[in-house]
Amino acid sequence: MTLPDGENLLQKTLRRAMNISGVTQALTVTNRNHYFQSRDAYADLGLPVSDWLLEPIGRNTAAAIACAALHCTATYGEDAILLVLPADHLIEDQDAFELAVNKAVLLAKKDRLVTFGISPIRPETGFGYIRMGDSLGEEGYSITQFVEKPNAEVAQSYIASGQYVWNSGMFCFQAKTVLAEFERHTPELFSQAQKCYTESVSEEKPITLSDRLFSELPDISFDYAVMEHTEKAAVVQGNFDWNDIGSWQAIANLGLADAFGNRSDAESLIIDSNNCYLRSEDRFIAAVGVDNLLVIDTADALLVAHRDRAQDVKQIAVQLKQKNHPLYRLHRTVHRPWGSYTVLEEGERFKIKRLVVKSGASLSSQLHYHRNEHWIVVSGTARISNGDVNRLLLTNQSTYIEAGTVHRLENPGLTDLVMIEVQSGEYLGEDDIVRFEDIYGRQ
Repeated sequence: MTLPDGENLLQKTLRRAMNISGVTQALTVTNRNHYFQSRDAYADLGLPVSDWLLEPIGRNTAAAIACAALHCTATYGEDAILLVLPADHLIEDQDAFELAVNKAVLLAKKDRLVTFGISPIRPETGFGYIRMGDSLGEEGYSITQFVEKPNAEVAQSYIASGQYVWNSGMFCFQAKTVLAEFERHTPELFSQAQKCYTESVSEEKPITLSDRLFSELPDISFDYAVMEHTEKAAVVQGNFDWNDIGSWQAIANLGLADAFGNRSDAESLIIDSNNCYLRSEDRFIAAVGVDNLLVIDTADALLVAHRDRAQDVKQIAVQLKQKNHPLYRLHRTVHRPWGSYTVLEEGERFKIKRLVVKSGASLSSQLHYHRNEHWIVVSGTARISNGDVNRLLLTNQSTYIEAGTVHRLENPGLTDLVMIEVQSGEYLGEDDIVRFEDIYGRQ
């Protein structure tokens, strides 16, 4: 999701990391379905990242960190220092952040597993807390307790005591230290991660972790697996502004409010309303006589929620997954290695898409059994193979592809190719595709 300044959180995280003095490489661990979109986001910054670990499914932070530490040991040596940054944080003060990182590096070199604690500015019930222990010098503190999300009264007492900080979920440690603690406290996870990484390594880049072996790793957080058990835990107190963008409430708090507490990232009109947040990609939103609402309009769906229930949006995702609803798996705009497509309209026996094919990119050589396709070039140049016919199409030209015909679309130009695809047929599902050749290795 793009923020008002035009960058998304992933891009901001990479830029923040690469701007730290001494950082030489970034390793990105993500789901394999997000690889091309993430790679393109990095390229837009002019900061290409060549080191990747791609997960077949989500297995929480313990599995991700264990495999990352194994990879960094194999690639950079066991003394490599790892700075682990989730990609959904917003940090504005780079200098203060780098100061905290430098303190963490000093502790990491002393065989510590370091986390970053954020000085609390309000009794927040949506974050975990860390109780700081003895001073470890100017760098940080030992940790006496990790605390789950408290209620408001308990959170207020934590702030009053001055002994607690928010648990940010960022870490710093040497590769050899964290692997030793994995082996000590979660030997089964450590052994399975070793096996998974070893059998996944190949000369092909990026490295995609084994479906079978990675799926057998436990779904557990790094805090639960290691940090709450190790005697080497330490915390650096971060005195920088920090936002964990884990809810729409967090997004709402980023913008400037009007005199009535309303914020809007949409073309909108707000009348007799208070403390509302409106966001829309395209449509106009009007709010009249309502209070404390989140109204989020996207191409996929419309969300209306009370601001106090922002964290409960996850229940929607859970229920969509349980019902195997298409919204859980597919969005109106879908990113592919060659570009993206957006579904503009669909109905019985037809679907209309807008295709954007990047310069030099190519769709696979493929056929569909159940649908016909009509392609119209909006802008750019298309090289099309349609059965035995090969031709170039320019703006406003078109071609028709009959079901069962092997075809391919390429962009030989220097700019994006934009096309309209009209599908018709008895079945228009995305799984009606047989690939014969694909430069991206898809099956």
